[in-house]
Parts: sequence; structure tokens; C-alpha cells
Amino acid sequence: MKTFIPGRILPLFILISCSQPPEVAPEVPEIKLVSTFDVALDRDTQSKLESQFDAFLNPQNLDDWMKHMSSKPHHVGSPWSKQNAEFIAEKFEQWGFQTEIETFEVLMPFPKIRKLELVAPDQISLELKEPTLAEDATSGIRENLLPGFNAFSADGNVTAELVYVNYGIPGDYEELARMGIEVKGKIVLARYGGSWRGIKPKVAYEHGAIGCIIFSDPKDDGYGRGDVYPKGPFRMDQGVQRGSVLDMPMYPGDPLTPGYGAKKDVKRLAIADAPTIMKIPVLPISYGDALPLLKALEGPVAPVKWRGGLPVTYHIGPGPAKVHLQLEFDWELRTAYNPVAKLKGSIYPDEWIMRGNHHDGWAQGASDPLSGMVSLMEEARAIGELVKTGWRPKRTLVYAGWDAEEPALLGSTEWVEYHRDEIQGKMVVYINTDGTGVGFLGVGGSHSLEKLVNEVSSDVQDPVQDVTLQERVRARLRVNGNRDAEREDLRIYPMGSGSDYTAFIHHAGVPALNLGFGGESSGGSYHSIFDSYDHYKRFNDGDYAYGTTLAKVNGRLVLRLSEADILPFRFVNMAENIGTFIESNKKLAESVTKKTEKRNKLLDQNAFTIAGNPKKTYLPPKRLSDVQDFDFSPLEAAHKRLEASAWNYEKALAGIKKRVLTAEKKIEVNQLLREVEQSMTRAEGLPRRDWFKNMIYAPGFYTGYGVKTLPGIREGLEERNWDETHFYIIEVAKALDRASGKINSAANILKAN
Repeated sequence: MKTFIPGRILPLFILISCSQPPEVAPEVPEIKLVSTFDVALDRDTQSKLESQFDAFLNPQNLDDWMKHMSSKPHHVGSPWSKQNAEFIAEKFEQWGFQTEIETFEVLMPFPKIRKLELVAPDQISLELKEPTLAEDATSGIRENLLPGFNAFSADGNVTAELVYVNYGIPGDYEELARMGIEVKGKIVLARYGGSWRGIKPKVAYEHGAIGCIIFSDPKDDGYGRGDVYPKGPFRMDQGVQRGSVLDMPMYPGDPLTPGYGAKKDVKRLAIADAPTIMKIPVLPISYGDALPLLKALEGPVAPVKWRGGLPVTYHIGPGPAKVHLQLEFDWELRTAYNPVAKLKGSIYPDEWIMRGNHHDGWAQGASDPLSGMVSLMEEARAIGELVKTGWRPKRTLVYAGWDAEEPALLGSTEWVEYHRDEIQGKMVVYINTDGTGVGFLGVGGSHSLEKLVNEVSSDVQDPVQDVTLQERVRARLRVNGNRDAEREDLRIYPMGSGSDYTAFIHHAGVPALNLGFGGESSGGSYHSIFDSYDHYKRFNDGDYAYGTTLAKVNGRLVLRLSEADILPFRFVNMAENIGTFIESNKKLAESVTKKTEKRNKLLDQNAFTIAGNPKKTYLPPKRLSDVQDFDFSPLEAAHKRLEASAWNYEKALAGIKKRVLTAEKKIEVNQLLREVEQSMTRAEGLPRRDWFKNMIYAPGFYTGYGVKTLPGIREGLEERNWDETHFYIIEVAKALDRASGKINSAANILKAN
């Protein structure tokens, strides 16, 4: 679902919306952070193991598997998705893993009727079809192909005036209100971008719209970026971006079984009672089909920032364009097939290191998800080759191919919900991949793993440039003037949602990572029938150099996590990053206060009316309620205690050798280290969405994929809910203190030996 493409990739180590990190408290000891090799791994033994692993990797395997698995449409519920799951499971078995295919019964609507017509001022029936291209061998396949649609749209048969709403995010509706335009009773036309697609119909419904049409604008996703397919990689005029619009910021997974696994005989909500299913019909269309709709619109000319790349003056409406939208779906349970493979650990069998990538796609799904899936498979095969040499992992390794990720992270979420107690007791780390490309390594995840990620990225060479992966990203940060370019450990980004790590980190509280390459590959085939083997070979990682490199990176992460006597969680970086989140939220509070004061003062002065163009409708904004004062001191104090605990642990770690601890003490320390992330969750979850338990990161309620750091505080400020803001300042402080307690307990054990 979330593939690494320009506009989505956050190249390794870029932190969003964070101020300069706060200074370390003077009482905290300043010591050099020791390497994982210094305290938990034998460098020579580990280097030999990783060199052996690298030697087993073969790019040809990635190509063979990609060509095979992308040869037919393979969405959840399709015959080829099941066959791909069986193919993956068979390979895992061949490579020495104990494998099973675990199934879940998940709701997945398939379209029965899709009709979109312009009924005024002219009558045009839109084709809603992607063409067959001679240059793309699989583009003519129609058997078992899902047409362009948005999963979990409501059924509907509506006719109304059309209103263009730009990206259809909350700020756009504020602008419409100032222009005196309402969408109540209307059908809105929004372009992709600015947020995750599911936010657009959600916000439209909140404003009274009765339907939503989403189109790919060529300025963002087409000829405005370069040559279109098949001449170039970018989206052609009839290419459609499929995708889910389930309200995943409330909860992902099967909408009928919130919080528990969707096994065959469990109790399910009625479809009408499922809160995450959209309440209005939603349809994605190409920019070729959007053009006659935009041509038929009149009313005010759209603001400059709202104008796209089509050869038409962008008007807002409403009308005189009137459209008829009819959608009907087959609302059935479909079987999701998750192949899950285990290699039992020789010393710590009840400590799991897990890798996952989804195998389902919206059509042929070569880039998203199979580019990541075949890299994972080659990584697992190389692990199997190591086992043949007599090596066994110390910890249990688990490899999974998730089904039904595209509709709403169904396969992985149901697996986590069903196995939650066992996962929380045994899972050390979950490492996710998805669609991957070429360019720069992008890594997001738990900041307790930031040190490990940097150690690995500085050991792996870029396949094109003669530098390490870390050095290449650092060079890009320098070119872009990023002030973190000289930081010893480059930052990894905090994760929102959009792929299968979501249930692990946000619901179960398991430390997680998400990795992929991007920045030099296009996204023009995303979720269309042209996300094909031919497109990938011509315009993406055609020689699989980066796919193989991704296997090297993830293989090292898995092997170091498996073999380390003391798990390589490090908390100085984590504390420093959390410090930036606190500072960012404090600045947001200041910004909200200043914005409120400025707007209300201008309203008092009647400035908006006086400065307005009397020939145009542009209403003053609404008056804002006064902002309360917020006391961040409890949170700042808890953060200082977390910093002190992190340095206390580093000092204890630097003072030991791995062979000093008894086996029992190692298990005790590792148990505490694993519990740090879970200690920063809250059983009651976040406001309006108790499924999300993590107090440090969450996807935004009105951004979808985009992350909100310290979300209870940040969204309280953004939504102007002052009581929530006060409450979560204290709750986050408690979470940090719980983490400090775990870290201090681990340090005390190390010091006692």
C-alpha cells in the first residue's frame, strides 16, 4: 500500500516537524555510545556470518519470482492471490522453515455497478476503463481484474451539482466557507494528494456531501512530472489509482471485527454498524475522465494553489455541472491467506524477530508490493542457506507474507489481533517492507532502534554509488541544507500508517521498522493495471540491485537482532527524538495561541471585510475560542528522567562484557528491554479511537498515513480540545516514566554483574 516513491519517501533519517533537539541535562553523564559489537556481538564471527549471507543472494531469483507472481491480478479473494500465498509457503518450506498458511475471513466488497455521467449542462457517460497497451504484456488481462474503485465506499445512486474541493482536506473546506460555498447535498470532486485518499470522502461527508469523486491530476501524477507510460514512467491519461477509503485512522483491519481476529465463526458487526465504512459513494477516476467534469464547472476561479495541470481553467462551482454517480458492491467475506514461516531459535526460542511484506496487489502489483516481497523471499532463502552450513539463529525468526493489505491492512491486523497476547510476550521486533524502488534508503520506526539502523546502513554499500547507504543519505541531507546532516546517527522518521507495521507498533506496542528505497523511481503506475513487470523492468529497479541491497540491510538487522546476547535497543537516541516531539508540540501550542490572537484581532478591526474585493465573495473567517495556558513542565520533567535513564543504561552497558552475564540475567535484561516500547502504550488508547494505544506515535485522524507525534497532545491542540491537551500532557509523562523505570531496571542488572 505504502510504497517508497517521490512525495512519500522520507529518506532515511529525516524527522518531520521537529525543532532543534533540546540540550542534554547537565547532570546526565556524557559518554561515547558503544557499538553493538562492543557489548553484544563478536565482530569477527558476525562479520563472517553476514558475508556468507551476502554471498548467497542472487538477483535472478527476484526477477523470476516477480515475473511469476505479477503475471495475473492478485487481490485478496482472487485465485492468483491464493496461489501466490501457496507459492510463497512452498518456498519457505523448501528453505527449511516450519510453515503454515493461516487464514482469516475478512469483509472485502467487489464492485458490481460503476457508473459516472455528466448530466448537465451536457450529457457524457465516462468510460472508466484503463486501456490495453502493446508495450505492457499484462495490461490486456481482464479476467479476475478489479476495475478502478475505492474499497469500502458506500453503495449509492446520487445525482447532484459538482463542487471542486482541491485536495478535499479540512483546510480546503475552510477556504470554501470563506468563498461562501457549501457542499451540502453536492457531489465533490477532489484530486489525489495532500492526504491519504480516505480522508477526502470522510471530510466531504462531515460537510454534508452526498458523493465523492477522486482523480489523479497530471500536475501531481502525470505529464506534469515527465513522460507518461508507455514512453515514460508517469501516469497516462486513463490510468486510475485504486485504493481503500476505509476509515483506518479510527481502526484498520476487518471493519466487522474491531480488536479481535476475523476467524470464521466469530461474532461480527452488521455492515451498517461498522463505523469505518464510508457513508457516501466514492469513486476514483483518471485525469482523462476528470477533464470534461472540470470543463463543465463554472463559479469562482480556483485559487492559484488549487489549480492542477489539465488544459482548463479550474473553476469551483457549484454547477452548472451536474453528475450522476451510481455504485453498487458485492459485500462478501473473502479468505485472506497469510503464509507464516518460523525458524526456531537455538537459545532464546521464545524471543521472536519477525519480517513481513504483503503479497496482495490491486492488479498485477509488481512494484507494490512484489518488489518488497521478492526481496524478503531472497533474504529468507539466504537465511535457509546459512542453516545448511550448520548455523542456527539464537532467537526464533518469523517470516510472513500478508494478504489483504491493500483494502485496509486486513491480513496483518487480524493476525496481530488474534495472536496479541503471544506477540506481546514474545515479539522482539517487527521489520516491515512494502513496495521498494531505487535511490535512497528510507527507514522509519521505533527510535530505540535508530542506533542499530545506523550501524547497519554504514556497513552496506549503495549498489550504484561507491559509498555506504548512510553516506549517500548524509550527502543528500547536506545538499538540501538539512541541519541534521552532521548528526552522528542520522534520524529515522516516526511512523504513522500505510503498511503492515501498523498493528504491531500502534496496537500491540511492539518495536517496529519500515524500510525501502526511493527518491529516484516514479510512482506513475501506483495502484493501476500498469504496475506491471514490464513497467518495473523498464523504469524501476530492473536489475534488482536495490532489491538485493534491501535484502542485505534487512538480513543484517535480522541477524544482529537474532545473535545479540543483549538486545541492541538503545535509548539515548530515543530520548533525544522524543525531546524534539515535545518541543514541536510546545511550539504548536504557541502557534495556535498566536494564530487565534491574530485572527480575532483582525476580526475586531473588521480588517477582512475592509481588505476584501467587493466584487468577489470572500467572507471573514470564524472567530476562534481563546486558547488556554498549557503546563508542559510535568512532561519536560519526565523527559529529563528518561534522558537520565537512557544515559544510565549506556554507562552500565559500557562497563560490561557480553560474557559476564549469566544466561538467566541476559533473559531478564532482554525482557525489560523488550517491554520499554509496550510501557509507552495506554490501554484506553487515543481519543475517538481506542484501538491506537501508542502514546508516542499515531497516524493523524485527518491525515491517514501521516504521523502525529505525541498524538494525544498534538491533535488536542489541532482540534482545539483543550481538555484533551491537558489530559495527554500528563498521560505522556506517565508513559515516559514507565519507560524510564524499565530502562533503569535493566541498567541495575548490568551494574550488579
